[in-house]
Amino acid sequence: MKSSPAVTALDEAIDQRTGAVHAWRVSQLARLGLARPVAEAVADRVDWHEVAKLVQRGCPAALAVTILD
Repeated sequence: MKSSPAVTALDEAIDQRTGAVHAWRVSQLARLGLARPVAEAVADRVDWHEVAKLVQRGCPAALAVTILD
């Protein structure tokens, strides 16, 4: 069964938004000191706010992700 043009457009919009959110999370994690490839891998699994809290307390970003993942 073929999707209608409206459904296809909505699916594309959702995909673009999901991609933009992922990219933003990656940038936030990288800003906290996480290596970009690691940030890419965990961006959708960890809460960057929680990573930030641990980093602010002196925890290295990679260790914070390990703790939270």
